[in-house]
Amino acid sequence: MKKLTCLFAFFLCLFFSTFILHGQEDRFSFALVTDTHIGSNGADEDLRRTVDDINGIDSVSFVIVSGDITEFGSDSELRMAKAILHRLEKPWYIIPGNHDTKWSESGGNSFRVVFGSEAFAFSHGGWLFVGTNSGPNMRMGPGQIPRENIVWLDSVLSVPANREMKVVSVNHYPLDEGLNNWYELTGRLKKLDTRLALCGHGHSDRVMSFEGIPALMGRSNLGASRANGGYNIITFMGDTLLTASVRQPAGVAVPGADTGKGAVTMPAWASVRLERHDFTADTTVWPRPDYSMNVKYGEVRETWRIQENADIGAGSMVAGGLAVITTTAGEVKALSLKNGKVRWVFPARAKIYSTPVSDGKRVIAVSADGKVRALELKTGRVLWSHDAQQPVVASPVISGRRVFITGSSGRCDALDVRDGSLLWSNGAIDGFVETVPLIYRGMMIFGTWDNRLYALDTGTGETRWVWNTGHANRMLSPAACVPVAAGDRLFVVAPDRKMACLDVNTGKLLWHSDLGGATVRESMGLSEDGLLVLAKTMDGKVIGVSSSGDKPEVIWKTGFSMGYDIAPSVIKGRDGIIFIPSDKGIVHAASRDDGRLLWSHRISSCLINDIVPLKGRGLLVSSMDGVVVRISY
Repeated sequence: MKKLTCLFAFFLCLFFSTFILHGQEDRFSFALVTDTHIGSNGADEDLRRTVDDINGIDSVSFVIVSGDITEFGSDSELRMAKAILHRLEKPWYIIPGNHDTKWSESGGNSFRVVFGSEAFAFSHGGWLFVGTNSGPNMRMGPGQIPRENIVWLDSVLSVPANREMKVVSVNHYPLDEGLNNWYELTGRLKKLDTRLALCGHGHSDRVMSFEGIPALMGRSNLGASRANGGYNIITFMGDTLLTASVRQPAGVAVPGADTGKGAVTMPAWASVRLERHDFTADTTVWPRPDYSMNVKYGEVRETWRIQENADIGAGSMVAGGLAVITTTAGEVKALSLKNGKVRWVFPARAKIYSTPVSDGKRVIAVSADGKVRALELKTGRVLWSHDAQQPVVASPVISGRRVFITGSSGRCDALDVRDGSLLWSNGAIDGFVETVPLIYRGMMIFGTWDNRLYALDTGTGETRWVWNTGHANRMLSPAACVPVAAGDRLFVVAPDRKMACLDVNTGKLLWHSDLGGATVRESMGLSEDGLLVLAKTMDGKVIGVSSSGDKPEVIWKTGFSMGYDIAPSVIKGRDGIIFIPSDKGIVHAASRDDGRLLWSHRISSCLINDIVPLKGRGLLVSSMDGVVVRISY
């Protein structure tokens, strides 16, 4: 009997020791650091303290840095962030946020160069962690997971072993309608054993749910009004998750907190069960983009459609029966305008956010790494190349035999379009350039992300005039809009929600108006007859301001609303129709006479880059997620 009791005790101890060991194997912790905003006041010191603190915590297995690494996406900010994060003594994984991509002088290309990638996938303890970019990608609008990230994610999830793992998704944005294509990611995640989603962006600790996927938003690493910044330590224990906000040296004792090594670990603010979900049993009808307008306005037809495997971050160019597009995967591609079939492809091997131009013989394309190339229009063969030696996201423009390249490091170059030789250079530009410069009356006119508007002499490169908006915040610059001119007047709009009218010859400000609270932003254009300066308002209407009046006077407007919209794309006019791009993949057509809606057509859920009116009743349209269509109406 005694022998049986001892034997029972032995097996009982073996059972519990096995259980405990199994629990220890299932338990691990990692740090979630987000919204570091390097470049803002004190952000570098906050991140240094965080890195030093994490290095001193043995239980932290790895670190996830989930976006808004920098304040403005500049190369200098990225390099500083990398230098600080490089001090981490644990594995770390990083993705960009909207601040790293929207205002980036390299269109996000430098993020990929500095950190090696803009997405990640790794496994730990039977879990698969996948992180994706969130955008908005160079152009202002809702966030968007880049098309190339979606294609990459499909390749990761096609691996059988990965499909059997428990999945944690990481994105800077919450996985909701703040992302134009959120459903592309949630739809894939719900086909897997997805148990958690992590995000930043909101600068606060929150428990959330994305279409039934449990989620956590992490606080910003910034100290803000507090003495020091902070981050989250997240602990997985079997099917239970615990999080604790770990603050850097606080200077005061906090009741109930772990204050070892001078840091303060707050009590857990959330506990979430990490259990398997049967998403197929969920009968909830979740929001999805509405394509019913394409049925309502059946007279609008798509002649052809293509879907690229990467974003299209710029407009298209039509010449010689070809539609030439560029992608953020670094391709210049010529399509048959007739049927959309690929005629040739040139690999630039760097992101492209500039619209190509042509003189009828050559295509001039510029990639974000500063490489300028002249490609033969018919074949795509390289005729000449030039290194601008600076990032370039602004579009090249041609005037006569000159092509103008305006970069992100304060310099504008004029090249001979025939051989690429340098004709002149102006290195006195403050702020990087994003727009399509306007060629008008022997001047090249463009705004910069330093609250300035420049006019350069196209013949000599001399600066004719500079207008300074007077704003201190560079995010209010007239940099993303494409300027328009009529007669002696030049017009721009900016995120300060005002339209400015200047004397085009001198740069003298004639008026600067909010147009009665119309909330114009960055999208504008000129009517075909030149009488209306068109501008989109943030509440989804388009107004027309007299191009010749002595004061700001709204004399035309649409009779319908597209809803909240901040896409900076150009408004075009042709044959009595005003074509309006949206940030949700929709083209609206309004009557030039009375502003009534003629039709709407949706090609995707993401921002419309450009609308190119074609001969007859046709349009070439592309969207940020890599869709190109030819439309007849």
